[in-house]
Amino acid sequence: MENKRNIRLMYAIALLQGMVFYGPIATLYRQAAGVSVFQITLIESISLALALALEVPWGILADRIGYRRSMILCCGLYFLSKIVFWQADGFGGFLAERLMLSVVCAGLSGLDVSILYLSCPEQESHRVFGVYNNLGMAGLLAASAVYAVFVGENYRLAGLLTVFSYGAAAVLALFLREVRSSQPRTASHQLADFAALLKQLAHSPRLLLLVLAAAFLNEAHQTITTFLNQVQYTRAGLSASAIAVIYVVMTLLGLCGGFSARLTGWLGERRTGALLLGLAAAACLALALTHGPLVSIAAILLLRVCHSLFTPLQTTLQNRQVTTGDRATALSLNALLMDLVAVFTNLVFGRAADFFLPLAMGFGFALCFAGLVLYLASSRPKAGDLE
Repeated sequence: MENKRNIRLMYAIALLQGMVFYGPIATLYRQAAGVSVFQITLIESISLALALALEVPWGILADRIGYRRSMILCCGLYFLSKIVFWQADGFGGFLAERLMLSVVCAGLSGLDVSILYLSCPEQESHRVFGVYNNLGMAGLLAASAVYAVFVGENYRLAGLLTVFSYGAAAVLALFLREVRSSQPRTASHQLADFAALLKQLAHSPRLLLLVLAAAFLNEAHQTITTFLNQVQYTRAGLSASAIAVIYVVMTLLGLCGGFSARLTGWLGERRTGALLLGLAAAACLALALTHGPLVSIAAILLLRVCHSLFTPLQTTLQNRQVTTGDRATALSLNALLMDLVAVFTNLVFGRAADFFLPLAMGFGFALCFAGLVLYLASSRPKAGDLE
């Protein structure tokens, strides 16, 4: 059933929560407050472990208390975490903020897309997911522009502005409508449902392959475009100002996800996914083989485009294969598997980059190529089907 009010509210929430005004200087913000780089990475590791532990329990809770209440809780806690970040001074404060964020991320995993999917006609879901992802990117771009023009060296002001945007998002969540009936069940029923979902996932090889393919591309994109890109740019001899300009361009290219549905309409789902994963693999291979500035910039931007176009497609495909009414729980299981992949790939990327940067880029190529193979296997036509 279509619920335009929910869709509009979720769009606005995505835009506001994308407005992280301290994004361009997140590391500098923490360092100015007395947190070392090692402490930052330690906080991230603890945060990921907690998020993994909470993925499935949050999904079960969302299916039990309703998606609207769960979204309100997540947005409210998100808002509080930004207040903690704004006022944090030292390791303990930033650790507290990150632990709160872990709870939020685990809660939102599968929840926001479930609300969107159940609020729009199925044939419109691909377009809706694309717009939703784009608005988050648009918020980040707007916040980055405001920071560059008005904030400058005032890091705490950037934190305060982020508090305002997340507070507005929390208020908007109060006006969401429930999109499914919420009938409380006993804990034994919840555990039985969870066991059934695990069994269903284990017996859904196509879904497992799709989730793994998406996870491999996600991690190659996340690690290379967030962390390794700056090392590659420095290796290519680019200045800090040039890197900042590339950051803005890369953020803009993240908005191309809105064209994913149109591209899929032209090529079909299988060909689109294969093309994007193949191009992502080629981009990583180029980064492994050269450190020239033009090739490095082009390859990293291409990887960004491929991920932005693939995300709405894989989200639609995952939702389509969920047959249970406990949609948030099922999607949380998928997210849990993707996070487990991230734990492994992060360690490999980090070790490889410390030893030899092209080796890390080569690992990115291996991930994307493996993702291509898995995606083709997951989308292989069934007997009697026509492509």
